Parts: sequence; C-alpha cells; structure tokens
Amino acid sequence: MENKSHALAAGSFVLLLMAALISLAVWLTRDTRALQVYELAGAVNVSGLQPQASVRYFGVPVGKVSSMGLDPQTPGQVLVRIAVEDTAPLTTRSFATLGFQGVTGLAYIQLADAPADPASAPATPLPPGSRMLLKPGLLSQLTDRGERLLGQLEQTSQHVNQLLAPGNQQALMGAVKHIGQAAAELQQLTAQTRRTLPALLASGQETLDVVKATSKRVGDSADAARVSASAFQHFSERMTAPGGTLEQINLGADVLVATGQTLRSNTLPRVDQALQAAERTSQQLGELTQSLTDNPQALLLGKPALLPGPGEPGFAAPPPAAR
Repeated sequence: MENKSHALAAGSFVLLLMAALISLAVWLTRDTRALQVYELAGAVNVSGLQPQASVRYFGVPVGKVSSMGLDPQTPGQVLVRIAVEDTAPLTTRSFATLGFQGVTGLAYIQLADAPADPASAPATPLPPGSRMLLKPGLLSQLTDRGERLLGQLEQTSQHVNQLLAPGNQQALMGAVKHIGQAAAELQQLTAQTRRTLPALLASGQETLDVVKATSKRVGDSADAARVSASAFQHFSERMTAPGGTLEQINLGADVLVATGQTLRSNTLPRVDQALQAAERTSQQLGELTQSLTDNPQALLLGKPALLPGPGEPGFAAPPPAAR
C-alpha cells in the first residue's frame, strides 16, 4: 500500500514538473509584439510555405504566416493571411513574393514596395486588414521560364531533326559544295583583282586628273557666266533707269503717235482736196482735148455758137433722111 502511494506521488510530481516546463516554454516563447493582420492574394504556387513561416520586409523579420487557403471569391487564386508588426512601414505600393531559405526548400513571405510612379498618386500607409498582391517569386519565374525554354528547345530539336532528314541532307551537302565553289571563284576573283589593281589605280588617277581639269574649266566658265550676268544686269539697269533707253523709246513712240494724229487731222484732208481738184482739172483738160480733136478751127475761131434746141427761137428741124 505504501509503495503504491509513493508511485502515485512520484507520477504526480513528474506530471506537475512537465506541465511547469511546458508553461515555462510557452511563457518564454510567447510573442508580445503588437501584430496587424493582412491578406495576400495571387495565382502563385505556395509549395513549401507553412503556417508560422517567417514574414520579412526587405529581409528583416516583421511577422509570421497565420493561415493559408484558397480564395473563395476568385477561383484559382491563393489566399494567405499574415500577422505583421505595426511598426512595419507597409504602404499602398507594398506587395509580397515567395522566397526560399537556401537548399532546405522552406519558403517565407518577402514584402517589398514597388518603385514610385510620378504619374500616379503618392503612396499612403496600408490600413490593417487590407489585401496585398502576392507575386511569383524568383524561383517561380525561373520555373515558368524554364518550362517555356524547354518547350522552345523541343521545337528547335524537332526543326533540327527535320533539317537533318535524308532529303534535306542531300540538299545541305549540295549547298556546302556550292559554297566551296563560290569560295574558289571568290579566291580567283581576288587574285585577278590583285593583278589588275595597279592598272585600275593608274586609270583612276588619270580620271581624277581629268575631273580636276574639268572642274577648273567649269570654274572658269562659272566666272565668265558671272561676268556676263553682271554686264547684263548693268545693261538692264541702264535700260530701265530714269532717262534710259526704254524711257527714250517711250517718248519716241509718243511723238510718232502725235505726228500720226496731226497727219490724219490736217495734212490728209488737204491732200484729199488737192487730189480732187487735180481730178477735175484732168477732166477739163480731157474735154478740151476732145473738143480740139473734133473741131481744130476752134483753136483759131473760138468755140462755135450752140444751135437752138427744140422749143428755142430759131430752131429748125433737120430734114428727114432719104430712104
């Protein structure tokens, strides 16, 4: 009976000691910091992340992961709740990524701020309970890019296999042969160029001399053209100057117009009258000549008297003509 009581006392003491040690451990490891709860949401693979994982702000521990789950509002999106110290300077530009601790594979939450955008509104402190964007971490980006790179490598290998098909191998060998022939022809052309290069250089020098001489002649012609243009300009200025040739020609034209008007108004009427008088005189001379031709004695006896006509005194009818 006494042994049983000793055993019961020893067991009770051990249990009390263990409870005291557990309470001491809990008391020593308790977190007395003031924490604020935030939510992280994003379509990110959170493999390796566990509750109570560390939350860091630019590498400094500022909190822990409270819980993880799927976002009921957005299918395919992960929702992570974190408890962060109220001294952490989180703003509306803050975001979260998934980091990994060395080669252990244990993940943690890395908080950071996006670069400031001058065109956007300034950042303000993030209220507790707000939601931040969870972006893919470096390992996730490498994984995604590795998958795309593997896909591209697979496509490249397929294209290489198609290129190295039997039919394409013959075409490729033919192309290589043609490249060799082109290289040989290019070598021959290079040798010919080396042989003909001195003659080409000499011909080019002669051509350059001819071009220089031509340029000099063109320059002389340009000087002569400038002299001719200057003389023509001087002649034009003399022609158009006050009292110049054009003005004298204009005055001469005015004088000719005035002379024509005078001839038309004075001289031409008088000439017309003289011509009419000359015409009458010519008619009278013609009549006189005809009269002298018909009766020459009228030059000595004068103009014969006119016989009386019918109805005038002394008119006598002529005798009838014999039949």
